[in-house]
Amino acid sequence: MDSEPDFLALWKRAQREFKLKGSLHGPDHWRRVEANGVLLAEQTGADLIVVRLFALFHDCKRQNDDDDPEHGRRAANFLSEQRPNLLSISDNQFALLREATAYHADGTTHHNPTIGTCWDSDRLDLTRCGLTPAPQFFSTMAGRAEARKRKA
Repeated sequence: MDSEPDFLALWKRAQREFKLKGSLHGPDHWRRVEANGVLLAEQTGADLIVVRLFALFHDCKRQNDDDDPEHGRRAANFLSEQRPNLLSISDNQFALLREATAYHADGTTHHNPTIGTCWDSDRLDLTRCGLTPAPQFFSTMAGRAEARKRKA
């Protein structure tokens, strides 16, 4: 695809989908995940469009702030439903976005720099929940370095 997605329209759409007002997983978190992703992508070579879209949509289908293990898969399914209308990205970008979104909360790491950057950008914001991100749970060297830096 030739054009960048309309992030403003997508931001509004994600906010309409999100039902947990005042949540730790809401728009303020998404902004921090996006900022973390932009920072890490400079070092990892991740696809910045995918990273930014991940930040917007990864938690948009959460049903609560506690244990909601299927929220990533619900968000990925939502993205699949909305793709024809909202996401002007390539098939490869969409595949990366869908995988990053679906499995971001499963506690694993990923070898792909774009998916790894997405997951690391989310994990860097665990401090909002009172957790200190542990470098060994990060996918990228840049994510591990940033986690150590923030811990110090």
